Amino acid sequence: MDPLAEALRRGPFHVALRTAIETRGLSLARLRAHLSRLDVRVAESTLSYWQRGLRHPDPQHALGAVRALETVLGLPADSLVVLVGPPQRGRARKPATSYAELVVAGTTTRDLLSELGVHPELVNADLEVRMITERVTLRSDRSQGRVETLNVSRAHAEGIDRYVAVYHGEFGADGSKVRITAGDGCRLGRVRRKDHVVVFELVFDRVLAKDEIVVLSFAVDDETGEPCPGYYRLFRASSGPYLLQYELPPDNLPARLVQEVRSNDARPPSLARELYCDRNCVVSAYYPSMEPGLAGIAVEWE
Repeated sequence: MDPLAEALRRGPFHVALRTAIETRGLSLARLRAHLSRLDVRVAESTLSYWQRGLRHPDPQHALGAVRALETVLGLPADSLVVLVGPPQRGRARKPATSYAELVVAGTTTRDLLSELGVHPELVNADLEVRMITERVTLRSDRSQGRVETLNVSRAHAEGIDRYVAVYHGEFGADGSKVRITAGDGCRLGRVRRKDHVVVFELVFDRVLAKDEIVVLSFAVDDETGEPCPGYYRLFRASSGPYLLQYELPPDNLPARLVQEVRSNDARPPSLARELYCDRNCVVSAYYPSMEPGLAGIAVEWE
């Protein structure tokens, strides 16, 4: 789907407005000038706040300006108005953090999502992650083997038919050596690769109804053979519990394992807790809930 059409269909308002402005190639100064010709006065700073999601148009006073924006940007009537909605009460859902804010490979991820026709800021926007469990197998040669993922999510809207997943391998690795296998509740859709990043669709067995719970599983086999310094899951929005387990090679146990939380992959961890494996050579890290950032287990081999 065209990114602008998807943004107008899914929202939120600030993403749809920003996408429309980018699509039309208008600066905020030119946009404000066009609005003035329609006798609509909106400060450039207000337009900036609206497209960044720092402020929301007041439904009681700003609908005239929003309709003028539709005219200037060549959008269908009421396409932005419906995203403004009634006066907001209670706590609204926070917009998801962008990939670029969380990982160095965010630009590559954004390009691959765009190839799939998915707006990078709207990917999985209508799916709320309720729980994730993952089990990672480490091989005797210190490389990462299979990652098995179980994802439980709730649909915030009807009509959702897929989940888009992203796998970041080690820098310099060949993404063509990464294999994805769909499990329960889904089948593998389109796959896009660039460098060490792989983006893929998991198409559900049926179209979801609003508030429906979907349980899906999949596996990623990394055959690149790179030594594993750890495994981290990226969270773009608040999430329910996360359980990460490593299955360790009995004949080559790591020297140290540390449970970590990072705000992005360039910052030091805000949480660092040493872990110990059980008699079956399994180590577990449990996170009761997650805010945007990365959670995982760092591995030191010697």
